[in-house]
Amino acid sequence: METLTQQAWQLFGIRLTVDQQRALEIYERELLAWNETHNLTAISAPEEVRTKHFLDSFSCVLALRGTRSQYLADIGTGAGFPGLPLKIIYPHLRVMLVESIRKKADFCAHIVDTLGLQNVQIVVSRAEEVGQDPAYRERYDVVVARAVALMPILTEYLLPLVRVGGHMIAMKGESAPAEVHAAENAIHVLGGNLRQLHPVALPGVAEDRYLVVVDKVAATPSQYPRRVGIPKKRPL
Repeated sequence: METLTQQAWQLFGIRLTVDQQRALEIYERELLAWNETHNLTAISAPEEVRTKHFLDSFSCVLALRGTRSQYLADIGTGAGFPGLPLKIIYPHLRVMLVESIRKKADFCAHIVDTLGLQNVQIVVSRAEEVGQDPAYRERYDVVVARAVALMPILTEYLLPLVRVGGHMIAMKGESAPAEVHAAENAIHVLGGNLRQLHPVALPGVAEDRYLVVVDKVAATPSQYPRRVGIPKKRPL
């Protein structure tokens, strides 16, 4: 964990406290243990967990830094990434984790309970359903997703949850520039405006990575997101 602590500081300017280091150690241990029977993630080596899950999650601070974000939603969180590592380093965040697969949501609940994390809500649902729920729609300062869908589809999942004045962060690989070009119409229709593609470098990861940051500049029309499955079948 010492290397993770050093890399978090060197790459992203994050100073992990002793308590945060301990929380991440427990998270890693529990993830590896659950993964043996529940198949939560394809990443199973401790070094890869630290780089491709923890450091990758921390990269969001490049877009969050300087904002006053308090409410964060993580869509398709899987085993809690990036939402739970961000909660660990930013304890003030109020976090909603959305995951449609029960075993993954159960693991997130286990981590929240084990670490004693406060103000974390876990919703077992599809993004299209959550985006039409008045309890969640346009309530979040930041909505983030990693490895969930192509940008034209992902934009319809995320932007309806972002308040006007907030922003969405899509964590993407080397296809990001092409995906953003393909999503120009969706971003416009759903009330967004592309702010930047922020390059991210992770140690030992050769593939280019990006944070695609889209600002919410207008309310999303009420018909979006469409019914479950439609955004994927007929992207905007």
